Amino acid sequence: MPIWKRNLAFCWFGMFVTGIGMSQIAPVLPLYIRQLGVHNAAEIAQMSGVAFGVTFIISAIFSPIWGSAADKFGRKPMLLRASLGMTIVIGSMGFASNVYTLIGLRVLLGVITGYSTACTTLIATQADNAHAGWALGTLSTANIAGALLGPMIGGFITEYAGPQNVFFITGSLMMIAFLTTLLFVKEDFRRQEKKVLHAKEVWAGIPEKSLTITLFVTSFILTVALYSVEPIITVYVTQLSRGTGHVALLAGLAFSASGLANILAAPRLGKLSDRIGAQNVILVALIIAGILFIPQAFVSNPWQLVGLRFLFGLTAAGLMPSVNILVKKITPAALTGRIFGFSMSAMYLGTFSGSVLGGQVAAWLGVRYVFYSTSALLLINAVWVYYNVYKKLNKNEWALQKANGMERSK
Repeated sequence: MPIWKRNLAFCWFGMFVTGIGMSQIAPVLPLYIRQLGVHNAAEIAQMSGVAFGVTFIISAIFSPIWGSAADKFGRKPMLLRASLGMTIVIGSMGFASNVYTLIGLRVLLGVITGYSTACTTLIATQADNAHAGWALGTLSTANIAGALLGPMIGGFITEYAGPQNVFFITGSLMMIAFLTTLLFVKEDFRRQEKKVLHAKEVWAGIPEKSLTITLFVTSFILTVALYSVEPIITVYVTQLSRGTGHVALLAGLAFSASGLANILAAPRLGKLSDRIGAQNVILVALIIAGILFIPQAFVSNPWQLVGLRFLFGLTAAGLMPSVNILVKKITPAALTGRIFGFSMSAMYLGTFSGSVLGGQVAAWLGVRYVFYSTSALLLINAVWVYYNVYKKLNKNEWALQKANGMERSK
């Protein structure tokens, strides 16, 4: 088995657990904060929002820094640093004595993350071009699925074992990820750039700046779309259920359905990107994803919502692998870690912004307008991708094929 295939298997597990570790606290926070001594409902909601969102804001700041460190020292050391650090920090949350200690640990969690950035960079640089789409597609399912299934897993553990055990169980899984990374992930790292480049120098070294910005924005918009429903999903399911029980279970299914679909579809759409071009997959996936948000505003029962969320997950699965393929193609090898770090920052900001957008739109306009606004964002992004990515890359490929044909005819 090629080294990159073995690394892919262990990195997938580590990224899945990392995604769970970052997101499983969402349904646990209000219960745990009450257990820590906060009893006012408004204060619990406020503290929950701060504790959840602060991790992703801090992660967005530090992700490029760890990406730079991966380019300088190697990707495996960053994997070991992040997995061991998350093991200690997440486990310590179970021993928090008050809400401020919990928030401080959430800040520290944001600082030490970087596992996903290092994994993506490792696989992107090791996999050959013929299999890069499939490899990155498979890997992207881990992070997205972990993040989307995390709240449901956290809620399940809380229901049967209590909120504290969520942190202990997740910390134990992170320790397993650390040990498997230490023992089985292999890297033959050769540093290509001795000087540590500043952000301006990194930007100057990127040959396709407008294309890179478009890809970062697409990563951001995709994550906004995935998380815009998080603040309103339980309220919406309650409205659709009309007194039916198991609202929490149905809400969890509706939120996590797109994660399950992502696991099933991303490797296949990654292969399709290898075959027909990543730019083609991105454009079609954005259009279909944007359209699928509209009927979600008109469903009459929770199961219709679950079905549409599943279909959205199938289309969204084609976006992140295709974005990563193009980032790899247009980025110089010495800057790969830094650029994937910026891409991961865009996703972290999208997680936070999506939650804020969903809550604010629902508060001011109503729950159904969350789906309209998210649809509009995806379709606007599709137009931008059409002009900045699709037309440009297809024109370049056509010109290259024409030149090759003329050369052969001579």
